[in-house]
Amino acid sequence: MPALRTLALSLPLLAASRIEVAAPGIDAHAALLPPVAAAPEGAVTMGPPWLSIEYPANPYDATTRSAFLVVHAFHHGTPTGFPVSGTAEGLVNGERKSIKLSFTSTSRAGVYALTKQWPDEGTWTLLVTAAQGPEDRVSAIVELGPTGEVASVRVPTRQQDRWTVPAPVQMADVERSLRERAARQSARR
Repeated sequence: MPALRTLALSLPLLAASRIEVAAPGIDAHAALLPPVAAAPEGAVTMGPPWLSIEYPANPYDATTRSAFLVVHAFHHGTPTGFPVSGTAEGLVNGERKSIKLSFTSTSRAGVYALTKQWPDEGTWTLLVTAAQGPEDRVSAIVELGPTGEVASVRVPTRQQDRWTVPAPVQMADVERSLRERAARQSARR
Protein backbone atom coordinates (compact mmCIF):
# COMPACT_ATOMS: atom_id res chain seq x y z
CA MET A 1 0.00 0.00 0.00
CA PRO A 2 2.87 2.51 0.58
CA ALA A 3 3.73 2.36 -3.16
CA LEU A 4 0.12 3.19 -4.10
CA ARG A 5 0.10 6.09 -1.64
CA THR A 6 3.38 7.45 -3.14
CA LEU A 7 1.91 7.20 -6.63
CA ALA A 8 -1.28 8.97 -5.54
CA LEU A 9 0.73 11.84 -4.01
CA SER A 10 2.91 12.11 -7.13
CA LEU A 11 0.06 12.32 -9.66
CA PRO A 12 -0.87 15.96 -8.95
CA LEU A 13 2.82 16.92 -9.27
CA LEU A 14 3.19 15.03 -12.54
CA ALA A 15 0.10 16.75 -13.93
CA ALA A 16 1.25 20.14 -12.66
CA SER A 17 4.68 19.75 -14.25
CA ARG A 18 3.01 19.83 -17.68
CA ILE A 19 1.29 23.18 -17.03
CA GLU A 20 2.80 26.08 -18.93
CA VAL A 21 2.47 29.50 -17.39
CA ALA A 22 2.47 32.15 -20.11
CA ALA A 23 0.90 35.07 -18.26
CA PRO A 24 3.37 37.92 -17.68
CA GLY A 25 4.31 38.57 -14.07
CA ILE A 26 3.45 35.05 -12.89
CA ASP A 27 6.25 33.03 -11.35
CA ALA A 28 6.15 29.58 -12.96
CA HIS A 29 7.48 27.97 -9.77
CA ALA A 30 4.83 29.63 -7.61
CA ALA A 31 2.12 28.37 -9.99
CA LEU A 32 3.19 24.78 -9.27
CA LEU A 33 2.85 25.16 -5.51
CA PRO A 34 -0.36 24.24 -3.71
CA PRO A 35 -2.67 27.27 -3.26
CA VAL A 36 -1.86 27.65 0.43
CA ALA A 37 1.86 27.97 -0.35
CA ALA A 38 1.59 30.24 -3.41
CA ALA A 39 3.45 33.54 -3.36
CA PRO A 40 1.36 36.46 -2.09
CA GLU A 41 0.06 39.14 -4.44
CA GLY A 42 2.79 41.68 -5.16
CA ALA A 43 5.65 39.33 -4.25
CA VAL A 44 7.29 40.14 -7.57
CA THR A 45 8.33 43.55 -6.24
CA MET A 46 9.65 42.46 -2.84
CA GLY A 47 13.22 43.59 -2.47
CA PRO A 48 14.87 46.66 -3.94
CA PRO A 49 15.41 47.52 -7.59
CA TRP A 50 18.89 47.69 -9.12
CA LEU A 51 20.41 49.31 -12.16
CA SER A 52 23.61 49.20 -14.13
CA ILE A 53 25.15 51.51 -16.70
CA GLU A 54 26.47 50.30 -20.05
CA TYR A 55 29.08 52.49 -21.73
CA PRO A 56 29.74 52.70 -24.58
CA ALA A 57 26.38 51.77 -26.03
CA ASN A 58 26.14 48.93 -28.55
CA PRO A 59 26.48 50.48 -32.05
CA TYR A 60 25.02 47.36 -33.69
CA ASP A 61 21.61 47.69 -32.00
CA ALA A 62 19.49 50.25 -33.86
CA THR A 63 17.76 51.29 -30.61
CA THR A 64 21.04 52.15 -28.84
CA ARG A 65 23.22 53.22 -31.78
CA SER A 66 23.06 56.96 -31.04
CA ALA A 67 22.96 56.59 -27.25
CA PHE A 68 25.59 58.11 -25.01
CA LEU A 69 25.01 55.30 -22.51
CA VAL A 70 22.47 52.59 -21.74
CA VAL A 71 20.67 51.97 -18.43
CA HIS A 72 19.63 48.46 -17.34
CA ALA A 73 16.88 48.27 -14.69
CA PHE A 74 16.54 45.09 -12.64
CA HIS A 75 14.50 43.47 -9.92
CA HIS A 76 17.10 41.15 -8.43
CA GLY A 77 18.60 39.64 -11.62
CA THR A 78 15.55 40.07 -13.83
CA PRO A 79 15.41 42.94 -16.35
CA THR A 80 12.34 44.97 -15.43
CA GLY A 81 10.60 47.95 -17.02
CA PHE A 82 10.81 50.18 -13.95
CA PRO A 83 10.51 53.89 -14.76
CA VAL A 84 13.94 55.45 -15.27
CA SER A 85 14.60 59.17 -14.78
CA GLY A 86 17.56 61.40 -14.22
CA THR A 87 19.28 64.76 -14.30
CA ALA A 88 22.56 66.10 -15.58
CA GLU A 89 24.12 68.15 -12.77
CA GLY A 90 26.83 70.53 -13.91
CA LEU A 91 29.06 73.51 -13.32
CA VAL A 92 29.53 75.70 -16.40
CA ASN A 93 31.80 78.74 -15.99
CA GLY A 94 31.18 78.61 -12.24
CA GLU A 95 27.39 78.55 -12.68
CA ARG A 96 25.39 75.58 -11.37
CA LYS A 97 23.16 73.85 -13.97
CA SER A 98 20.58 71.05 -13.71
CA ILE A 99 19.03 69.48 -16.81
CA LYS A 100 16.21 66.93 -16.71
CA LEU A 101 17.11 63.88 -18.83
CA SER A 102 14.85 61.88 -21.15
CA PHE A 103 15.34 58.15 -21.67
CA THR A 104 13.97 55.98 -24.50
CA SER A 105 13.02 52.32 -24.43
CA THR A 106 15.17 49.96 -26.46
CA SER A 107 14.64 46.57 -28.09
CA ARG A 108 15.25 44.84 -24.72
CA ALA A 109 13.06 44.79 -21.62
CA GLY A 110 14.26 47.03 -18.82
CA VAL A 111 16.88 48.68 -21.02
CA TYR A 112 16.82 52.43 -21.74
CA ALA A 113 18.97 54.61 -23.99
CA LEU A 114 20.22 58.03 -22.94
CA THR A 115 21.35 60.46 -25.62
CA LYS A 116 23.61 63.40 -24.78
CA GLN A 117 21.39 66.26 -23.60
CA TRP A 118 23.92 68.53 -21.83
CA PRO A 119 26.49 70.94 -23.31
CA ASP A 120 30.14 70.06 -23.94
CA GLU A 121 31.30 72.91 -21.72
CA GLY A 122 31.62 72.46 -18.00
CA THR A 123 31.90 69.65 -15.49
CA TRP A 124 29.02 67.14 -15.40
CA THR A 125 27.59 64.35 -13.28
CA LEU A 126 24.58 62.31 -14.38
CA LEU A 127 22.16 61.08 -11.73
CA VAL A 128 20.16 58.13 -13.07
CA THR A 129 17.32 56.55 -11.04
CA ALA A 130 15.15 53.46 -11.46
CA ALA A 131 12.07 53.33 -9.22
CA GLN A 132 9.71 50.49 -8.42
CA GLY A 133 7.80 52.73 -6.02
CA PRO A 134 7.90 56.24 -4.56
CA GLU A 135 10.26 55.22 -1.73
CA ASP A 136 11.82 52.21 -3.45
CA ARG A 137 14.49 53.40 -5.85
CA VAL A 138 18.11 52.98 -6.81
CA SER A 139 20.38 55.64 -8.29
CA ALA A 140 23.68 55.66 -10.14
CA ILE A 141 26.10 58.56 -9.99
CA VAL A 142 27.86 58.81 -13.36
CA GLU A 143 30.77 61.24 -13.31
CA LEU A 144 31.93 62.53 -16.69
CA GLY A 145 35.59 63.23 -17.40
CA PRO A 146 37.12 66.40 -18.87
CA THR A 147 36.54 65.24 -22.46
CA GLY A 148 32.96 64.13 -21.78
CA GLU A 149 33.59 60.39 -21.36
CA VAL A 150 32.22 58.34 -18.47
CA ALA A 151 34.95 58.53 -15.84
CA SER A 152 33.19 56.59 -13.07
CA VAL A 153 29.90 54.99 -12.09
CA ARG A 154 28.87 54.51 -8.47
CA VAL A 155 25.67 53.14 -6.97
CA PRO A 156 25.39 54.24 -3.32
CA THR A 157 24.55 51.29 -1.04
CA ARG A 158 24.13 50.48 2.63
CA GLN A 159 23.88 47.29 4.68
CA GLN A 160 20.43 46.28 5.90
CA ASP A 161 20.57 43.13 7.98
CA ARG A 162 22.66 40.85 5.76
CA TRP A 163 21.72 42.54 2.48
CA THR A 164 23.37 45.27 0.46
CA VAL A 165 20.59 47.65 -0.58
CA PRO A 166 20.48 50.96 -2.46
CA ALA A 167 21.11 54.12 -0.43
CA PRO A 168 19.88 57.59 -1.35
CA VAL A 169 22.17 59.92 -3.29
CA GLN A 170 23.57 62.66 -1.07
CA MET A 171 23.37 65.85 -3.14
CA ALA A 172 26.05 67.48 -0.95
CA ASP A 173 28.49 64.76 -2.14
CA VAL A 174 27.50 65.39 -5.78
CA GLU A 175 27.97 69.14 -5.30
CA ARG A 176 31.37 68.70 -3.63
CA SER A 177 32.55 66.33 -6.38
CA LEU A 178 31.45 68.76 -9.11
CA ARG A 179 33.36 71.65 -7.50
CA GLU A 180 36.52 69.57 -6.91
CA ARG A 181 36.54 68.21 -10.47
CA ALA A 182 35.86 71.66 -11.95
CA ALA A 183 38.78 73.08 -9.93
CA ARG A 184 41.11 70.31 -11.18
CA GLN A 185 40.03 70.93 -14.79
CA SER A 186 40.64 74.70 -14.40
CA ALA A 187 44.10 74.06 -12.92
CA ARG A 188 45.06 71.95 -15.96
CA ARG A 189 44.23 74.74 -18.44
